[in-house]
Amino acid sequence: MPSPDEASTSSSPAPPATFKSLGLIDPLLEAVEQLNYKTPTEIQTETLPHALEGRDIIGVAATGSGKTAAFALPILQKLWEEPKGLFACVLAPTRELAYQIAQQFESLGSAMGARCAVIVGGMDMPTQSIALAKRPHVVVATPGRLMDHLEKTKGFNLRSIKFLVLDEADRLLDMDFGPSIDKILKLIPKERTTYLFSATMTTKVAKLQRASLSNPVRVEVSTKYQTVSTLLQYYLLMPLKDKDAYLVYLANTLAQNSIIIFTRTVNDASRLSIILRTLGFPAVPLHGQLSQSQRLGALGKFKSGGRKVLVATDVASRGLDIPSVDVVINFDIPTHSKDYIHRVGRTARAGRAGKSITLVTQYDVELVQRIEQVTGKKMELWPTDDQEIALLKERVNEAGRVAIAELREQAQSGNKGRKRRRDGGGGRDDQDRDDDVVEAGMPTKRKRSKGGW
Repeated sequence: MPSPDEASTSSSPAPPATFKSLGLIDPLLEAVEQLNYKTPTEIQTETLPHALEGRDIIGVAATGSGKTAAFALPILQKLWEEPKGLFACVLAPTRELAYQIAQQFESLGSAMGARCAVIVGGMDMPTQSIALAKRPHVVVATPGRLMDHLEKTKGFNLRSIKFLVLDEADRLLDMDFGPSIDKILKLIPKERTTYLFSATMTTKVAKLQRASLSNPVRVEVSTKYQTVSTLLQYYLLMPLKDKDAYLVYLANTLAQNSIIIFTRTVNDASRLSIILRTLGFPAVPLHGQLSQSQRLGALGKFKSGGRKVLVATDVASRGLDIPSVDVVINFDIPTHSKDYIHRVGRTARAGRAGKSITLVTQYDVELVQRIEQVTGKKMELWPTDDQEIALLKERVNEAGRVAIAELREQAQSGNKGRKRRRDGGGGRDDQDRDDDVVEAGMPTKRKRSKGGW
């Protein structure tokens, strides 16, 4: 029979996990310390022991949970033990997320000289072929462009990789990358370690799991969709025809804050950023029809604080690490509640406070009620000054006319450019199609409705 002292010792809670206790080697411990990772997140604590044992992993975790390090660290640890050639391939749904993952691999693997190549659409194929010829350790890619290189780039293959990562798997499949992923799975070794991470377990993801993973350990750190407690959620009720004026009123009221405004369509993201700029707000658009350099430039300006307002489609709602966002405004309410949760998850991160404000017209009430039901939280009414909004309307309408004229001009010059390329050959190649479906399901044009846009 144990003594009282022994009994109390055996029942005391286990000490919190550290990166060292999870089994990381010294070069990686130094890297996490330099990056100021104090303690492992829940997904890292649950994943790393199994991953370091060499098991396949299926991780169900929301965006912002630290999952990139959860799969990067075990891959880099194995690379330290066997430093040879192309070692791992990571598939991501969007260009921005691919760049972000590569950046984290290079930061964590700096001591061991880990090299990454980012292979995404919108960039020059020959330049990417040269990067692949230099035999990087890790290729981070969108599936469509990776498939293009596997089919067309001489000497490039994935026959020697040890690891395959499918990040944001639910979104990869939502964006119709399924056929490309099926082809890639046939061209890589059966003997490999596979990590699949997804925010939701859809039927498609479950099917992909069965096809690509072998006896995986399932790690789930958030079973229920929810918003964080530090997020204050508001709604603003208005007639559809006055929506632009209410948005400008909010931008004016919140002028000192960093703001992401989410729209449903590319057209509205472009239109609203022009309206805001015309009225003196430092706004930049982010959507899938911009070139890669424009997208990275917009993100860079917003992250550095050079621009306070980012007007984006759902390309920015998941996966992107934008550390400091004070307010998220839903100009359009997303049709799926999970998309709302991903959008508002851009703020109130890492224990900080944040606000989300959703614009609600007479046609959106049911969607708001559905979101409240899923999150289990009621939104509060955001206070407004009707007189101030009435004074804004004329200026906003004028800025709206400027925006429409500017977009029309851009469309015409774009058509001329496309015609020149058709006549003279060359120009944007067909490989650029890969993740332009980042706006899959989102119409790029929106018909003018009775009361306004």
